[in-house]
Amino acid sequence: MTRIIAGAAGGTTLTSVPGSGTRPTTDRVKEALFSRLDAYNVVHGAHVLDLFAGSGSLGIESASRGAATVDLVESADKAAGVVQKNADVVNKVLGWTAARVHRAKVETYLTRAADDLKWDLVFLDPPYDFEETPLIEILAALVPRLAPGAVVVLERSSRSAEPHWPEGLERFGDKKYGETRLWFAEPSAH
Repeated sequence: MTRIIAGAAGGTTLTSVPGSGTRPTTDRVKEALFSRLDAYNVVHGAHVLDLFAGSGSLGIESASRGAATVDLVESADKAAGVVQKNADVVNKVLGWTAARVHRAKVETYLTRAADDLKWDLVFLDPPYDFEETPLIEILAALVPRLAPGAVVVLERSSRSAEPHWPEGLERFGDKKYGETRLWFAEPSAH
Protein backbone atom coordinates (compact mmCIF):
# COMPACT_ATOMS: atom_id res chain seq x y z
CA MET A 1 0.00 0.00 0.00
CA THR A 2 1.43 3.34 -1.01
CA ARG A 3 0.49 6.77 0.18
CA ILE A 4 1.11 10.42 -0.51
CA ILE A 5 3.87 11.35 1.91
CA ALA A 6 3.69 15.15 2.15
CA GLY A 7 2.00 18.27 0.88
CA ALA A 8 -1.69 19.17 0.58
CA ALA A 9 -2.78 15.52 0.27
CA GLY A 10 -0.14 14.07 2.63
CA GLY A 11 -1.21 10.82 4.29
CA THR A 12 -3.75 9.94 1.59
CA THR A 13 -3.66 6.27 0.59
CA LEU A 14 -3.18 5.59 -3.13
CA THR A 15 -4.74 2.72 -5.07
CA SER A 16 -2.17 0.18 -6.28
CA VAL A 17 -2.19 -1.53 -9.65
CA PRO A 18 -3.39 -5.15 -9.23
CA GLY A 19 -1.12 -7.99 -10.30
CA SER A 20 2.64 -8.13 -10.68
CA GLY A 21 3.00 -6.20 -13.93
CA THR A 22 3.95 -2.97 -12.17
CA ARG A 23 6.48 -2.32 -9.46
CA PRO A 24 5.43 0.52 -7.17
CA THR A 25 8.15 2.80 -5.84
CA THR A 26 8.34 2.07 -2.11
CA ASP A 27 7.51 4.82 0.37
CA ARG A 28 11.12 4.67 1.61
CA VAL A 29 12.55 5.32 -1.87
CA LYS A 30 9.90 7.96 -2.58
CA GLU A 31 10.68 9.76 0.69
CA ALA A 32 14.42 9.80 -0.05
CA LEU A 33 13.82 10.88 -3.65
CA PHE A 34 11.59 13.81 -2.70
CA SER A 35 13.96 14.88 0.05
CA ARG A 36 16.63 15.16 -2.63
CA LEU A 37 14.31 16.93 -5.08
CA ASP A 38 13.29 19.40 -2.34
CA ALA A 39 16.98 20.16 -1.81
CA TYR A 40 17.20 20.95 -5.56
CA ASN A 41 14.09 23.17 -5.16
CA VAL A 42 12.62 21.60 -8.29
CA VAL A 43 9.11 20.41 -7.31
CA HIS A 44 7.09 23.47 -6.21
CA GLY A 45 5.65 25.25 -9.25
CA ALA A 46 7.17 22.66 -11.63
CA HIS A 47 5.71 21.21 -14.80
CA VAL A 48 6.12 17.48 -14.15
CA LEU A 49 6.04 14.53 -16.55
CA ASP A 50 5.62 11.00 -15.15
CA LEU A 51 6.34 8.42 -17.88
CA PHE A 52 5.41 4.75 -17.39
CA ALA A 53 3.34 6.16 -14.52
CA GLY A 54 1.97 2.87 -13.14
CA SER A 55 -0.14 3.99 -10.16
CA GLY A 56 1.12 7.55 -10.66
CA SER A 57 2.72 7.62 -7.23
CA LEU A 58 5.63 9.94 -8.14
CA GLY A 59 3.61 12.38 -10.20
CA ILE A 60 0.78 12.44 -7.64
CA GLU A 61 3.32 13.15 -4.87
CA SER A 62 4.59 16.07 -6.96
CA ALA A 63 1.07 17.47 -7.33
CA SER A 64 0.52 17.22 -3.57
CA ARG A 65 3.79 19.09 -3.01
CA GLY A 66 2.83 22.05 -5.20
CA ALA A 67 3.75 21.18 -8.79
CA ALA A 68 1.97 23.48 -11.27
CA THR A 69 1.02 20.64 -13.63
CA VAL A 70 1.58 16.90 -13.73
CA ASP A 71 1.22 14.83 -16.90
CA LEU A 72 0.91 11.11 -16.12
CA VAL A 73 1.50 8.82 -19.11
CA GLU A 74 0.49 5.17 -18.93
CA SER A 75 -0.55 2.76 -21.71
CA ALA A 76 -1.59 -0.37 -19.77
CA ASP A 77 -5.37 -0.33 -19.24
CA LYS A 78 -5.41 -1.53 -15.60
CA ALA A 79 -2.65 0.87 -14.60
CA ALA A 80 -4.21 3.79 -16.50
CA GLY A 81 -7.49 3.21 -14.63
CA VAL A 82 -5.66 3.20 -11.30
CA VAL A 83 -3.61 6.30 -12.09
CA GLN A 84 -6.84 8.10 -13.07
CA LYS A 85 -8.37 7.20 -9.67
CA ASN A 86 -5.27 8.48 -7.88
CA ALA A 87 -5.19 11.68 -9.96
CA ASP A 88 -8.87 12.26 -9.15
CA VAL A 89 -8.11 11.92 -5.42
CA VAL A 90 -5.27 14.46 -5.42
CA ASN A 91 -7.12 16.86 -7.74
CA LYS A 92 -10.13 16.78 -5.38
CA VAL A 93 -7.92 17.60 -2.37
CA LEU A 94 -6.22 20.40 -4.30
CA GLY A 95 -9.52 21.76 -5.59
CA TRP A 96 -8.31 21.98 -9.19
CA THR A 97 -6.92 19.71 -11.93
CA ALA A 98 -3.16 19.63 -11.41
CA ALA A 99 -2.74 15.99 -12.48
CA ARG A 100 -3.82 14.88 -15.96
CA VAL A 101 -3.71 11.28 -17.18
CA HIS A 102 -2.74 10.43 -20.76
CA ARG A 103 -3.54 6.86 -21.89
CA ALA A 104 -0.81 6.43 -24.46
CA LYS A 105 2.50 4.77 -25.15
CA VAL A 106 5.34 6.99 -23.95
CA GLU A 107 6.82 7.34 -27.45
CA THR A 108 3.42 8.32 -28.91
CA TYR A 109 2.75 10.86 -26.17
CA LEU A 110 6.14 12.53 -26.65
CA THR A 111 5.61 12.92 -30.41
CA ARG A 112 2.07 14.30 -29.97
CA ALA A 113 2.56 16.65 -26.99
CA ALA A 114 2.39 20.35 -27.81
CA ASP A 115 5.71 21.64 -29.16
CA ASP A 116 5.87 24.50 -26.67
CA LEU A 117 5.40 22.20 -23.66
CA LYS A 118 8.55 22.07 -21.49
CA TRP A 119 9.00 20.04 -18.31
CA ASP A 120 11.00 20.94 -15.20
CA LEU A 121 10.91 17.46 -13.68
CA VAL A 122 10.58 14.11 -15.46
CA PHE A 123 10.15 10.69 -13.86
CA LEU A 124 10.79 7.55 -15.92
CA ASP A 125 10.03 4.21 -14.32
CA PRO A 126 9.92 1.71 -17.20
CA PRO A 127 9.56 -2.02 -16.55
CA TYR A 128 12.88 -3.48 -15.41
CA ASP A 129 13.03 -5.61 -18.58
CA PHE A 130 12.54 -2.55 -20.84
CA GLU A 131 15.28 -2.61 -23.46
CA GLU A 132 18.11 -0.09 -23.62
CA THR A 133 17.58 1.11 -27.23
CA PRO A 134 13.99 2.35 -26.82
CA LEU A 135 14.95 3.85 -23.44
CA ILE A 136 17.75 5.87 -25.08
CA GLU A 137 15.32 6.98 -27.81
CA ILE A 138 12.83 8.18 -25.18
CA LEU A 139 15.58 10.05 -23.30
CA ALA A 140 16.72 11.65 -26.57
CA ALA A 141 13.13 12.69 -27.37
CA LEU A 142 12.95 14.38 -23.96
CA VAL A 143 16.04 16.56 -24.43
CA PRO A 144 14.40 19.35 -26.50
CA ARG A 145 11.34 19.24 -24.17
CA LEU A 146 13.29 20.01 -20.96
CA ALA A 147 13.18 23.44 -19.34
CA PRO A 148 16.51 25.00 -18.30
CA GLY A 149 17.62 23.43 -15.02
CA ALA A 150 15.27 20.46 -15.43
CA VAL A 151 15.85 17.23 -13.53
CA VAL A 152 15.25 13.78 -15.05
CA VAL A 153 14.88 10.85 -12.62
CA LEU A 154 15.22 7.36 -14.08
CA GLU A 155 14.28 4.39 -11.88
CA ARG A 156 15.86 1.03 -12.80
CA SER A 157 16.84 -2.25 -11.19
CA SER A 158 20.00 -1.92 -9.12
CA ARG A 159 21.36 -4.74 -11.32
CA SER A 160 20.88 -2.74 -14.53
CA ALA A 161 23.88 -1.04 -16.07
CA GLU A 162 23.97 2.74 -16.26
CA PRO A 163 22.00 3.83 -19.31
CA HIS A 164 23.77 5.46 -22.23
CA TRP A 165 22.75 9.09 -21.90
CA PRO A 166 21.92 10.74 -25.23
CA GLU A 167 23.59 13.94 -26.37
CA GLY A 168 22.12 16.86 -24.47
CA LEU A 169 21.56 14.95 -21.22
CA GLU A 170 24.16 14.43 -18.47
CA ARG A 171 24.02 12.24 -15.38
CA PHE A 172 24.81 14.15 -12.22
CA GLY A 173 24.01 11.53 -9.60
CA ASP A 174 22.64 8.14 -8.71
CA LYS A 175 21.55 6.37 -5.55
CA LYS A 176 20.88 2.71 -4.80
CA TYR A 177 18.06 1.60 -2.49
CA GLY A 178 18.04 -2.22 -2.27
CA GLU A 179 16.68 -3.49 -5.61
CA THR A 180 16.14 0.04 -6.93
CA ARG A 181 18.61 2.51 -8.39
CA LEU A 182 17.70 6.10 -9.18
CA TRP A 183 19.69 7.93 -11.85
CA PHE A 184 19.58 11.74 -11.96
CA ALA A 185 20.28 13.69 -15.14
CA GLU A 186 20.00 17.27 -16.38
CA PRO A 187 20.24 19.08 -19.70
CA SER A 188 23.87 19.57 -20.81
CA ALA A 189 25.25 23.08 -20.38
CA HIS A 190 26.51 23.37 -24.00
